[in-house]
Amino acid sequence: MNTPNPRAADETNGSEAPSPQTQRLRSERSVRRVRLGLLGAGRQGRNHARVFSTMRYADLVGIYDVNTQGACDLAGQYDTTCFEQLEHLLDSVDAVSIATPTPSHHDLVHLCLERGLDVFIEKPFTQTVAEAQSLEAHAARTDRIVQVGHIERFNPAYTQLKQVLVGLSPVVINLRRLSTFAGSNTDVDVVLDLMIHDLDLAMDLGGGMPERIEAMGFTAFSGEIDYAMVQLYFARWPLITLTASRITEQKIRGIDVTALEAYAECDLLNKSVSIHHRTVGEYVNRPQGTAGGGYRQESVVERIQVPTAEPLFLELNHFIDCVHTRAKPLVTPEHGLATLRVAEQVRSAIHRNMGDARSPQSSAQQYAPGYPPAQLPGLGQVHGASGARTVPQTPIFPLPAPLAAPSHT
Repeated sequence: MNTPNPRAADETNGSEAPSPQTQRLRSERSVRRVRLGLLGAGRQGRNHARVFSTMRYADLVGIYDVNTQGACDLAGQYDTTCFEQLEHLLDSVDAVSIATPTPSHHDLVHLCLERGLDVFIEKPFTQTVAEAQSLEAHAARTDRIVQVGHIERFNPAYTQLKQVLVGLSPVVINLRRLSTFAGSNTDVDVVLDLMIHDLDLAMDLGGGMPERIEAMGFTAFSGEIDYAMVQLYFARWPLITLTASRITEQKIRGIDVTALEAYAECDLLNKSVSIHHRTVGEYVNRPQGTAGGGYRQESVVERIQVPTAEPLFLELNHFIDCVHTRAKPLVTPEHGLATLRVAEQVRSAIHRNMGDARSPQSSAQQYAPGYPPAQLPGLGQVHGASGARTVPQTPIFPLPAPLAAPSHT
């Protein structure tokens, strides 16, 4: 007895509806693989090559780097082509991923957009605000997909943290990003190398651009900013504090959120999220004949399950999806420009009074002389042993409101 072949029946023009498996196979056959070129064979370029080589709908056509030998070595590792001429690679692809030093970003993105290519560009978007403005306008004119590489937006721990904060009323958020100097990116200072990730997250959590910025920092090894501390004030709460260091002998990537209802800890490095819920203490009576009663307060800690996924894979896969669907990326040139604007203000504020850990002067001597008080509405001066300081005379911010559910548009 012959058994009917369901797949054969599905693929005829008969009345039977295609099975889910057949629908999936047809969908996969209809999706063309994106021909992708990688610009940059350094540390980040190697990570991009590794991830793209595993993607079903991306075909890593080739790699280009000014260091031809480095590009050829990486191309050989992933069985793709090493291009000695950039133009030849750009003529062979639909999209590019740019993982080159920041000073080269503007010219490379401009060239790729002129050739009608979709672009993934690593952070920071460009070296200057003027360059970012130029590329934002160019991307809008060409109507190409341009995604900026703020990878922490795709970190599963951050995604879970945002879900946890829905309905809570955050008042203080602390973001810390600490690393060692060895292996750091010395092409730029710590603000553009490390803090720029958290500036992007801070504006995502704060709901837009900050209205006021306070920053200080110092150099220790490079002559540029190696340690930075920043406070961002928004139209509404929360108050957001950021610390970035490339002189710390421990790698830390963390976010702590104090809300009116709970306290949340997010470890971006180890992918964990914990929520400390408000508890009420109680007085416990002891049995007769024993010591007197005691005060007991139990801590309720909720540990959130975080999906296991590599943020870089999620980020680059999102780019490939956007190339296919022509959907707007999660992190656009507008986001890249806004983050760079804030980063430039932070750097300017630090450079006006930057300390030097190598100096024989103390930190008090370096920072105190001539430090001007903030000139802002609602601030007055008081005098103490340490001199004049500014204090708020009237509330600066309205009361915090619960965060809304994240938008999926």
